[in-house]
Amino acid sequence: MAIATTTIGSRVGLHARPAALFARAAADLPVDVTISLGDGEPVDASSMLSVMTLGAAFGDSVTLRADGDGADAAVGSLAELLASELDEA
Repeated sequence: MAIATTTIGSRVGLHARPAALFARAAADLPVDVTISLGDGEPVDASSMLSVMTLGAAFGDSVTLRADGDGADAAVGSLAELLASELDEA
């Protein structure tokens, strides 16, 4: 199992647009990825609505988990994405 923890870099947190961009990227990966906020329940990273329900704000720490071939690369790329400013025009 691959696990990565990162900090939300978008100033608006995982609001609609950043959550949609993140979920789309997760859906395009060859493995299933979950995301959780703090000690909260993990949700499907490829579901925009599930990601938005986390209520993750700028600076919050989230944990990504995946299992299977390509899991390390998947969580690594998604962690980098979350650390960036996803809400730039």
